[in-house]
Amino acid sequence: MMRGYAAAGGMLLACGAAVSADGAVAAYSATAMLSVDIVGVAPLPGLGVDRNQLPYQVQTANAIAVGAAAGQNLGEFMARHLTGVNINEVSGSPFQNDITYRGFRASPVLGASQGISVYLDGVRVNEPFGDVVNWDMLPEAAIGNVMLAPGSNPLYGLNTLGGALVLSTKSGKSHPGADLGVSGTSNGQRRADLAYGYDSGEHWNAFIAGTAFSDKGWRDNSDGRLANAYVKLAGVAGDDEWSVALLAGRSRLVGNGLLPDDLYEQNRRAVYTSPDETRNRLRQIVFSMTHRFDDRTELSTSVYARNSRRDTINGDINDAYTEGESPRPAVYNTTGTRQRSQGFSTHFSKDAGRHQLSAGLAFDRASVDFSQYGQEAGFAPDRSVVLDTDSEQVAGSSVSGHARATALYVADTWAVQTDTWLTMSARYSHAKVSSQLRREDQTQPAEAFRYRKLNPAIGVARLMRGGWTLFANLSQSNRVPTVIELGCADPEQPCRLPVGLQSDPYLKQVVSRTAEAGARWKGGRGTAAVSVYRTVNRDDILFRSAGIAQQGYFSNFGRTRHQGADLSASYRFGDWSARLNYSYLDAVYDVEGDLFTGARNVHVMPGTRLAGLPRNTLKLGLDWNAARHLSVGVELMALSDMTTQGNEDGKAAPRSADWRMRGYALAGLHASYRPDTKWEWHVRVNNAFNRRYESYGAVAADMFPNGALLQQGGEAAQTRFVAPGAPRSVAAGLHYRF
Repeated sequence: MMRGYAAAGGMLLACGAAVSADGAVAAYSATAMLSVDIVGVAPLPGLGVDRNQLPYQVQTANAIAVGAAAGQNLGEFMARHLTGVNINEVSGSPFQNDITYRGFRASPVLGASQGISVYLDGVRVNEPFGDVVNWDMLPEAAIGNVMLAPGSNPLYGLNTLGGALVLSTKSGKSHPGADLGVSGTSNGQRRADLAYGYDSGEHWNAFIAGTAFSDKGWRDNSDGRLANAYVKLAGVAGDDEWSVALLAGRSRLVGNGLLPDDLYEQNRRAVYTSPDETRNRLRQIVFSMTHRFDDRTELSTSVYARNSRRDTINGDINDAYTEGESPRPAVYNTTGTRQRSQGFSTHFSKDAGRHQLSAGLAFDRASVDFSQYGQEAGFAPDRSVVLDTDSEQVAGSSVSGHARATALYVADTWAVQTDTWLTMSARYSHAKVSSQLRREDQTQPAEAFRYRKLNPAIGVARLMRGGWTLFANLSQSNRVPTVIELGCADPEQPCRLPVGLQSDPYLKQVVSRTAEAGARWKGGRGTAAVSVYRTVNRDDILFRSAGIAQQGYFSNFGRTRHQGADLSASYRFGDWSARLNYSYLDAVYDVEGDLFTGARNVHVMPGTRLAGLPRNTLKLGLDWNAARHLSVGVELMALSDMTTQGNEDGKAAPRSADWRMRGYALAGLHASYRPDTKWEWHVRVNNAFNRRYESYGAVAADMFPNGALLQQGGEAAQTRFVAPGAPRSVAAGLHYRF
């Protein structure tokens, strides 16, 4: 790590730094590109900083870019167009995908190691129990701008290990008029988005938006649906601007998970065991106010309250059956999570000539209640779980807890010279996590842990001749353990992955340090950017083996490392436009240790790759304005091989088998027809060549060899389970704006 900092430090002294490319390149036309000079440097809005002065890469996109293609949501857009972003289709539902950026994860899966902070209008939406991100609860019809900031940027607070995703919503002032979008796909997805903004022209404005989505699912028994509504009322009173925003959402999604190799080869639409259902509900209110002291000084304040509920149903193998302790082979698991959070933040920004100053205060608190139940059952011929009339529901583990976090931060972008800017920032955070665990009829004493950290960052940007800017940056951030990790952290009382809570001993906070350097170019017809980075996590929190089948505990792991390079370019020539995004990622364990991956113990060495992450990702796009109202295009996304979870050491697979996740390439076609400024038709072909591919893999015991349930007492063989990629589909949509 010191070598990486020394190299980046040399670049800092030698040449300075700059922000990266303008981000998401237009997929269908030049108007789909968001090109702004001022970008934010913290979750809350402020005066911002000129993009050329930032010492790190940001990628941005506006509502037109995100919504330009039929049949895609926000996560799918980022995976297709943003450099360094990938998707693991672990669940099979389009709104339950794991999204990774530079190998760091933002996932709805409870127990997954999270490393990306996500903000909506300055409110952190990583849920307090597990830091999960419920993508289905984001109001996509109301999103006006997307910004992805890289690295361990301390200004974005806890969990910003690999980056921060900042979403801002529309208003009646910024988006007056109506916008209606409908789309459908050949694999059974139907979606409608409605937005309407009204601007009185002087004192107030209003905006409403809603999304309805239904999915029959391309896999068996995988139908789902969601709906959300967003309302914002805003106004101006003298030197103050204010807004009140309400968000409500509800969903029932089915994620059918991975398939064993033999079943996958027979039918990639099959389901291993079912049901696997998640129901989410969300209510949120945000009050924001901005006071402008003068044209160069303003203060933004935001107060929020969130109330979310998550209920899951999961049909699975009964561990008591595999261990010979019960004749019933299945178990019907249910969980319930209730989360309530409130907080406020304030952000002061001032343009003081050669100094762009920012300072802020944030406070968040949350309460969590989690409970888990199980009921023994049997399997139907299709491997769905069938409840027995004489079986009883048994209470499993449960936990109630509280979390509080307070932070202070400051930042200054200093114009050292007319073409050189030095940026310095720091954030001090203090967090307290308390919990009380209950298992069966026993309640353990309440535990509370405190975490403090001062995280600094320094970077420099220098504008060169010919439109080039060079940049370099050093930064540090941290993540505190979540309740679920503290609740399964005792090697003497192991639990089953991922939510068998047992006890809550102390875990260290994760500290992440990033060194990054690169260059950016912007010309009249195109952009280009390249950056190299190295991020080291110390005391990373991973699931470790307890030496007992299927059991383990969360523990600090000495060090993991993510390093690589990102390259992006776009160019317009006549009626043609092209884009290129390439990422190289080397994500590895950086010390020797033992892991438990759900099926077996894995001994890792320095340099052992992390599972589910491709080393090379290439995204290409070419668009042609074929006629005045018609544009067509083609895109290609290619990924290299990935390591299978549970086979990181390469010793799980039989000698004759290759359990790597093979690389793949997917081609897509799209077209857009706009007869006038109001109407626009879209059509898209996904996976145009119907490529069979897998986006994730894990080693697990197969209780249904050749489709038949293993007899009690039999030994289940370990095999590779895969996440099947979606087959070819055709999506068509219509946008009407007035």
